[in-house]
Parts: sequence; C-alpha cells; structure tokens
Amino acid sequence: MKINLALLFSLFGLFTYAQSESLTSSPYSLYGLGVINQSGIGKVNGMGYTGIAMKSDGYINNLNPASYSLIPQNSFIFDVGGKAELNTYENKNNAENNTSFNFSNIAFAFPINSKMGMGLTLIPYSQVGYSLIGLETNIEGSTETFKSNILGSGGLNEFSGNFGYTIIPRVSVGISASVLFGNIEEEENFTLSSSSFSLEEETSYSGLQLGLGTQIEVLKNVSIGGTLKLPTALSGSLKRSTYKTLDYNSVTIEEEAEGDVSDFELPMQLGLGFSARLFQNKLTINGDYKKSFWDDTNQSDHIGTYANQNIFGLGLEFNSDSRNKSYFKRISYRTGFNYDDGYLEINDNKISSYSVTAGLGLPISNRNNSTLNLSYSYGSKGLVDNILVKENYHLITLNLTLQDFWFVKNLVK
Repeated sequence: MKINLALLFSLFGLFTYAQSESLTSSPYSLYGLGVINQSGIGKVNGMGYTGIAMKSDGYINNLNPASYSLIPQNSFIFDVGGKAELNTYENKNNAENNTSFNFSNIAFAFPINSKMGMGLTLIPYSQVGYSLIGLETNIEGSTETFKSNILGSGGLNEFSGNFGYTIIPRVSVGISASVLFGNIEEEENFTLSSSSFSLEEETSYSGLQLGLGTQIEVLKNVSIGGTLKLPTALSGSLKRSTYKTLDYNSVTIEEEAEGDVSDFELPMQLGLGFSARLFQNKLTINGDYKKSFWDDTNQSDHIGTYANQNIFGLGLEFNSDSRNKSYFKRISYRTGFNYDDGYLEINDNKISSYSVTAGLGLPISNRNNSTLNLSYSYGSKGLVDNILVKENYHLITLNLTLQDFWFVKNLVK
C-alpha cells in the first residue's frame, strides 16, 4: 500500500511539473488564461465530451460530482491519461503545422459506503503555447520599425476534490472544490541597432472554485443531471525580468521587478444533461448543454472582449455485452459531437469551435471494469478573416482506467 500511494503522489507531482510546459500550440492561447480545457476523463472523450447525467459504473465521471455516489462497492478506480495533438493553422497569407504531447489527467475514486463516494482529480484547466515570430512594431517618434519574437507557455491546473451522496433512491447530489493554480510565462526578444533586449514575464494565478451537481433517475434507465460552478476570482502576481545587452555583448544590464496583477474573474457556469440506456442497456445516449456567463465578469482582453458561452454536446456508446466471454463483444464503441460558440469576441466575431469524436473502450480484464479508453477527435476553431486564424486539429487521447486494483482482496482460497 505504501508503495502504491507513493507512486500515486509521484504521478501527481510529475503531472503538475508537466503542466508547466506547453500543452498546446494554439494561437488562441494568447488570450486570457489560454485555451480552456473542455475534455473529461476516460470514456467521455469519445462521446462528444458529454456525461453530466451519465451514471458512474466502474469509471470516473468528473463532469458531475453527484456521480461519485455511485462508485461500486469494494472498488478503487484509478485513471491516468495522455494526449497527442496535431494542429494546422491557416490565415490569409500562409499555413503551418504543430504537434504537442502530454498528460491529460490523473484521478482516483472510491466509495465511502453504499450511499457515498469521493475522489480526487488533477487535469489541465487552461493551456498556453503560442509564438509570434517577426512581429513588426513602430518606434515611437520615428518612422523606423523593429521586429520582435514573442513566446508564451504554461497554463493552469485544476486539482479537485469531489463528493457524492445518494439522498434517496434514484436521487444523488454532489459537491466539488477545485484549487486552480499555475503560471503563464511570456518572453519577448528583439534587436535594435547594436543592442538586444529580452523581457520575461511570469504571471502566477491561484484561487478556489466551488461546484454543485445532481443526478436524478426519472424513469428506468433514463436520468437527468445538472451542475453549477460558482463564480470566483483568481488572484495573480507578476514577476518581470529585463535583460539589455548594449554594443554587441560589451555591457549586459539585468533588471527585475515584482508586483500584483488584476484578479481574473471566472464566470458562473450552468450545466444540464440527460442520459438514456436503451435496447437492454446496450446503447447509451447522452446530451449536454453548458452555459458560462462571461458577460457578468465585465472583462476584456488586449484586442477582444469576453461574451457568454454556450456548449452543446451529443454522445453515443454501444456495448453488445460487457460480461460476454467473447472479447470483441465486450468492446465499447463511442462517437459524439460537440459545438462551442466561444467566449472570446474579436472584431465582432466570436471564436467558435466544433469537434467530432470517436472512441473505443478496450477491456483489459474479464473480472472488472478495467479498460483502455482510446478516443479520436477532429475539430476546427476560428475562421480566416482579417487578423483571425483558422485552426484545425486532430486529437488522440489514451486513458487507462483500473478498477479493484489496490484495495480488493482475493477471498478465494
């Protein structure tokens, strides 16, 4: 047990370190806290990122804390995931490709008793990874210009504690507490005449966000669910370092400064969903809707403003027979669609996106729900217009879900 716990917390530490590096190459990560992560854990990534009302039977559903009340008895569920992303960016002048690889989540969950369950999750909340090469700027009071390179990296992590409770049969409620933390780093370099300049800024954010959830089985095998994330403010601090090299390396000047930055306001988010199991539980259908009230934060970015965001998702899963002796009949097949009308508005255009997903659940044990979850997503964001960029991406996620891995003893002698 001590070895397993040490391994678990080592993975948490490794994941946090990895999140300090670039997890994306999207140009839209330039704005705000970066690209906000919309994906989930395990099977939901292949189902259009839906699952607000989906019951948790042998996997971790981080989309609704109420689902933790249904973690099967005498089980301990562990989930670790990674992802690979290929991005293509296109504007009026050119196009380019980028790839990125990293962890996507670490999570575990377990029941407290027949009515209560809890778990911890660590996922990226936002991701930053942009580069602006050869950016031309006018010298104030002159007709001359200079070119600079700007690089951004980092992002925020979300470490959540989730608790679910079945208050009466078929009705579950839940609460989550999330600690958001991380750094966003930006470096600008340029050369002017015989001198070079480098400016490095590291902005650290931290804060706490609370969430609520419920799942209600309104008919046999038909459930509805709801979630609410309360608005919060992330406090920030800034560390700035300036390096100046004059007369081609003859003199180097280093300056450092620290200070506070304005709080970043996160909006209230409302989520609604339904889930139905049909044809003797062989087919699962999910539908989700989420709304984030960015208008209420009264925030703006360098060249854009924040607007209310609406996300729609639809997901399907087919499983012929999860207990069949035939391996191929125990495989789960998934697909889904997700549309996000965006929360950032630039030049009166909202940066919307859509994605089409597909996935497989490959069982790795015939005694429990341990599964290798593989999902693929094709998506598009933005449009080619004025200064805007159209981004197309191919995303592959791989999640290993292990059940009854640590705490269940073999009672058969």
